[in-house]
Amino acid sequence: MGKVENISAGKPSKNVKGAPSSTAATRAERRERRMEKISKASTVTFTLELPVRKFMDAQAKAAGMNMTHYMQMLVETHVIDTAPADDALALRLAAKRHVIARVVALATDMDAAGKFDDDFILKVINEAQEEDGFVEQYDLALGGPETAGTRAGDRARTSMNQQIGRVIKKAVGARSKRTEKGKIARAQVQDAMISTYTLLEKAA
Repeated sequence: MGKVENISAGKPSKNVKGAPSSTAATRAERRERRMEKISKASTVTFTLELPVRKFMDAQAKAAGMNMTHYMQMLVETHVIDTAPADDALALRLAAKRHVIARVVALATDMDAAGKFDDDFILKVINEAQEEDGFVEQYDLALGGPETAGTRAGDRARTSMNQQIGRVIKKAVGARSKRTEKGKIARAQVQDAMISTYTLLEKAA
């Protein structure tokens, strides 16, 4: 899974490639457990008639998404379209939609221009943050300035960055690069907009 973590202002400076340190790995495991608990607490389960399920599966496939993400998008779109114009939730979801759509478009254009390499996620994010309004939309997608430094803000940042990594990888048909030991290879950077991201590669 393409993963991006800890977006903040700053100039990229690559530091480490490969598996994270044991301390970082422990923190990542704890964070993943917290995110899993949150995900389970907000899960909605319902049953669809088989013809409906088949129809929605086809719609999701045509959109290049799995069923879960496609259904999530439909629900969020309903919130954006029906909530009052100044509704905080609708504004946050619309900002999230803007950020995701923009990084996908950038990734596609940069890949077509021959700019793909193993640090592609970092390159796309760095390009995006230079555009007017991108950082503001990103902050709004996390809940606004009032969430900065809070646990809720940190969880939203982790979730958003992981999604950004996934959609960039999918947009260009890439896969996670592996180390010699078969583990997903990641890079760490200091004083950058992102601190950790998955290295990518394409099938020969």
